[in-house]
Amino acid sequence: MILHALYDYYQRKREDLPTEGLERKEIPFLIVLMTDGTFLHIEDTREGEGKKKRGKTFLVPQAVKKTVNVAANLLWGNLEYVLGEADPKKLADKEKKGEKKKYEQRLQEMHTAFKEAIQSMPEQVRRPLQPVTDFLERGDFSGLRADPLWPEVESGANLSFKLVGEEAPVCSLPDVLATVGVRAEDTAGSGLCLITGEQDAIRRIHPPIKRVRGAQTSGADIVSFNLPAFCSFGRSQGANAPVGVRAAAAYTTALNHLLASGQNLQVGDATTVFWAERAHPLENWLAQLFDDPPKDDPDQGSQALRALYAMPLTGATAVEESQTKFFVLGLAAPSKSRLTIRFWHVATVGELAGHIRQHFKDLEIVRPRYVDNPFLSLKTLLTAVAPPSAQRRDGDIDSLPPKLAGDFMHAILNGLSYPQPLLQAALTRIRAEQAKKRDNGKPLDHVTYPRAALIKAWLNRHIRNHRLQEREIDMALDESCTNLGYRLGRLFAVLEHIQQDANPGTNTTIRDSYFGSAMSTPGAVFPTLMRRNQHHMGKLRKEKAGLYVVRDKLLQAIMNEGMDCAIGFPSSLSLPDQGRFVLGYYQQRQAFFDKSETQPETTEEGSAQ
Repeated sequence: MILHALYDYYQRKREDLPTEGLERKEIPFLIVLMTDGTFLHIEDTREGEGKKKRGKTFLVPQAVKKTVNVAANLLWGNLEYVLGEADPKKLADKEKKGEKKKYEQRLQEMHTAFKEAIQSMPEQVRRPLQPVTDFLERGDFSGLRADPLWPEVESGANLSFKLVGEEAPVCSLPDVLATVGVRAEDTAGSGLCLITGEQDAIRRIHPPIKRVRGAQTSGADIVSFNLPAFCSFGRSQGANAPVGVRAAAAYTTALNHLLASGQNLQVGDATTVFWAERAHPLENWLAQLFDDPPKDDPDQGSQALRALYAMPLTGATAVEESQTKFFVLGLAAPSKSRLTIRFWHVATVGELAGHIRQHFKDLEIVRPRYVDNPFLSLKTLLTAVAPPSAQRRDGDIDSLPPKLAGDFMHAILNGLSYPQPLLQAALTRIRAEQAKKRDNGKPLDHVTYPRAALIKAWLNRHIRNHRLQEREIDMALDESCTNLGYRLGRLFAVLEHIQQDANPGTNTTIRDSYFGSAMSTPGAVFPTLMRRNQHHMGKLRKEKAGLYVVRDKLLQAIMNEGMDCAIGFPSSLSLPDQGRFVLGYYQQRQAFFDKSETQPETTEEGSAQ
């Protein structure tokens, strides 16, 4: 199903994609030669500035599959293959391990394989490339080493040759590209292709899939058989799942194109690509809906979301929505050479758009005044609940369980309940930051806008999908909600606010010491908090009598109204009720901030404390 969908995508885009045996490759440096093979200079094809500097992309013979054996690309490659020169970092590493001689021997084999690949071309094609052959046979690369660009060439970038007077590098010349085909050693006889259903030469080793996070730079495989346990009926490698050379080239070219285009995003450890069976705007919007917006266009996500909400209103696309299939594929690399399918989702555009709209609707919650952009990307949500690390103080997604991000994405696309570890991660992060301070000594927000939105969405989907006999949680404070966890969260927010009213300017409140335990084991904490509150209320009655009356009425309303009896303090709260506790706390605080009375101080970052 997956390979067939990719094959169909290739057929749809074949005018824009390379044909069998070819690929588009970034070649940052070209060795320019005179007609007699004399070195002239190194040409830099890169454009841009700083880290965004990228080499020009050329149509070149497809890279050969790198194995433990030496295998050279045709007329392009890295420094080791093209010139037989050592990679400085790799050489230093080999010297430390005492493997320098072995590495030097392999360099000779790599360079010899590169020259042999050139010699294997038909003579009529090879003849115009004689300057390249002459240059390599001389083996004098002193001019290269003296070129100002040599230190950057040594960094491991790809390079090729260019002849004076030619516009394209030798690896992209039409006569060279026309000779490219599948080598006999890359096939495993002939047979019926599982994708096309037609007779074809069967691909023994499929072309590599590149740009998947965690995989080796030379690429990894979706389809591979390299152990006897994976084989059957005496077959070896690709013969166990026979795919013709044309179909293998098509699906790998399509997937590599998607991985290099804007139709992909990183979801935790899963590199995710997506496409439709026919051209559709959602192909361009999906990455904008789930990925962080670029710094130069912070409203990109919000604009894509508005466009998504407007889709049913546009008559031209509304009919197509119910019929056009949409595919989402998540790939992970448990090993550098092998890929695994993290998730695979097929739906109509209408179904998918509906599920995505529901996801963002579930996230809607009152936000602090300092939050200008309400859009919450998938990355923002995961970062908000991920534990911090030495590299990422705001939350390191790599610290989350490997499958969590993929399971989260799968739930969004299918309209399912979010995974329970997501709620656990949010509550754990909130506990961990309940007493943290900023550099200026002000309290750090622990129940942030993204965390509160995610908990609300988690709970509402849990209520809806499990058909629980309770009302979904509103965007803002719900004073009529009788859920015990929600009421206790509201109560904690009021007790904290009373403490601040009685002691203006304090940066240390009951939150610092009691929030986590009040959320999980209220029976052990709230009696103490209520006794302390009597002191704070006594101080208010003496110094701010009007405010005392307001706070006392609010306390009584929370503890009595809508309940069968006065609110109680259970020994523990379930995980969902702990989430409701957090939301009660968050929404009660936002209700305080929305009123004109007694505004709290504001941090340097603009967040209310």
